[in-house]
Amino acid sequence: MPELPEVEVVRRGVERWVAGRTIESATVLHPRAARRHAEGPSDLAARLTGRVVSGACRRGKYLWLPVGDDESLLAHLGMSGQLIVGESDRPYEKHLRARFTFTDGGTDLRFIDQRTFGHLMLTETTDGVPLPIAHIAPDPLEKAFDEEAFFRALRRRRTGIKRALLDQSLISGVGNIYADEALWRARLHWARPTETLNRSEAMRVLTAAREVMEAALLAGGTSFDSLYVNVNGGSGYFERSLNAYGREDEPCPRCGDPIRRDAFMNRSSYTCPTCQPRPRRARY
Repeated sequence: MPELPEVEVVRRGVERWVAGRTIESATVLHPRAARRHAEGPSDLAARLTGRVVSGACRRGKYLWLPVGDDESLLAHLGMSGQLIVGESDRPYEKHLRARFTFTDGGTDLRFIDQRTFGHLMLTETTDGVPLPIAHIAPDPLEKAFDEEAFFRALRRRRTGIKRALLDQSLISGVGNIYADEALWRARLHWARPTETLNRSEAMRVLTAAREVMEAALLAGGTSFDSLYVNVNGGSGYFERSLNAYGREDEPCPRCGDPIRRDAFMNRSSYTCPTCQPRPRRARY
């Protein structure tokens, strides 16, 4: 699933191409694309017609297009969702789920989703954030992120640090890849109990998360397959810079010992046994 850097790359591209443009038509080609829009695909399409897109915003792994003072088109990419711009007369893609054209006759915007886990919906906003995601915590790249509140909440969680990083009510946008990379940079094991972290260690994790995601942004995100692309259909290259994630048995870039893989929440966690020693007390 795309994490914060990948969604931010898409957001920047979408904003560049659609901000200030008026939607001429909206077409939902697969009902699952609008399954979270309670009134259905036809209502979504009708209510977007004639709306002016004022920009593109993001929180964590969600992005949205404001189309009025108090409404936005909210998009979640799921496992394979893509927002692609291009010449409006190009052929339809195999997994095209929704299409938006604009009154200026230029490029269109398309929502492509092979696995159909992503979705679109028109929703009200409060304080500039769509209501369905108002409960999600700010992400570490937002100005609204409160470091002190994060530290206090982290200490109260009484769980493993990686599980806490994946908790979108605590800190949004961090997924499996960037959690492993941040913890490698911070030299902390994924099972380290959060209640044992001091302020310096918590800030070290937060700094590492910011650093790795900002580096990923510069590389266009992480693409392991063709499912994540930017708005022009291009792949990201941060996979080449990963230090721990997906590097089982490869030498740690810091100490040379082989990277270890552990089962974690039906996924995997990658650590260096030397740089990130397993705590005597561990939480999973």
